[in-house]
Amino acid sequence: MAHYPRIRDLREDSDKKQAEVAEYLGTTKQYYSLYEKGANEISFERAIALAKYYNVSLDYIAGLTNDKRGFTHSNLSREQRELLNIADKLSASGKKDVIELLRAMINAVK
Repeated sequence: MAHYPRIRDLREDSDKKQAEVAEYLGTTKQYYSLYEKGANEISFERAIALAKYYNVSLDYIAGLTNDKRGFTHSNLSREQRELLNIADKLSASGKKDVIELLRAMINAVK
């Protein structure tokens, strides 16, 4: 079965109870809890409802992106996609280091 750890994280970050989210979705707390555990696959309609509820993208809920807005790579150049894919594999401190390096490179060119 699919696992949706992000829906639990989103719920907890929003200080919501399972019963509140379940009511919004029109289901029971017990049934909703199965989504969070990955014991029940969430329907497309309910995934859309959750995305609207939390104001995030479906890609974020599915774990396809770490950007809650659903930043897609489809409108980027090959080089931009490659940079993002590499950066996504870095630790938080590694990402900060790369940002500092890029800023230094830009300032050196000015």
